[in-house]
Amino acid sequence: MARKAKSEGADSAENAGRLKQIALTYKMTRRSDPKVGLVVAGVGIVTFGVFLAIGFLIGHPIYAGILGFVLAFLAMAIIFGRRAERAAFGQMEGQPGAAAAVLDRVGRGWTTTPAVAMNRSQDVIHRAVGKAGIVLVAEGNPNRVKSLLAAEKKRMARIVVDVPVHDIIVGDGEGQVPLKKVRTTMLKLPRVLTGPQVTSANDRLRAMGDLMSNMPLPKGPMPKGMRMPRGGKMR
Repeated sequence: MARKAKSEGADSAENAGRLKQIALTYKMTRRSDPKVGLVVAGVGIVTFGVFLAIGFLIGHPIYAGILGFVLAFLAMAIIFGRRAERAAFGQMEGQPGAAAAVLDRVGRGWTTTPAVAMNRSQDVIHRAVGKAGIVLVAEGNPNRVKSLLAAEKKRMARIVVDVPVHDIIVGDGEGQVPLKKVRTTMLKLPRVLTGPQVTSANDRLRAMGDLMSNMPLPKGPMPKGMRMPRGGKMR
């Protein structure tokens, strides 16, 4: 009985957390898309109405109504998800580190490392490794990031000579990829590596280090509240 009560309590808390997350997502989306509620509700009503009408025509309104309700809920969820994603990209666009946030959502099979290279102007390169090879995603001034990309490719060439390297410059100009299309662009790349090859490439790149792990630490006692970069080591 105690286990059952505990399990029910955990499920209830999880459901409450999901509802809270949906509410927060809706509020965030509504800031940049005020009509999101009307559009989603309209899609649900139209879908349900169409199936209900078909049900009356074929003489099975109850069955068609149940099916229409399920499909209406599914259609509302899909439309809401797309508009919420569009709103999120709209709010992130132009913000430093936006590309890193997109890489975190690429999906399984990709290992991402933010800020593997950066210059004084704060142009930055992020790295993702998957079965398509290595993808370097640059954000910043297009002219400056080209030299930054070239330097990073040269640095990696000594370590991963047998792995294809792709580069993406985030932006809306010619030859650039808009932030909202970075994920789809990466997923369209041909898969040429096996799982063990991806693991090997990741291991070699980690051994090479990146901007954060190579960042020098100040001498003397560490300031209060300061955290070490992930992967950093005390020397």
